[in-house]
Amino acid sequence: MFDEKRFRAALALRGMTMKELCEKIGMSAPTLYRKLRRDGDFSRSEMNKIIIALNIEDPESIFFAN
Repeated sequence: MFDEKRFRAALALRGMTMKELCEKIGMSAPTLYRKLRRDGDFSRSEMNKIIIALNIEDPESIFFAN
């Protein structure tokens, strides 16, 4: 299960806005927000781009939380 709180914390920690993240990973804002609402799943390549963009050290805690 996706942990949105940890995702937003990682975003804030990097001082990045959602818009900046979208531009960096090549995803439209509506698509990102839809996936955050769990109306869709992140693909492996999307997860990888987010992990790199936010320099996430423990991606499992965000993308595969219990």
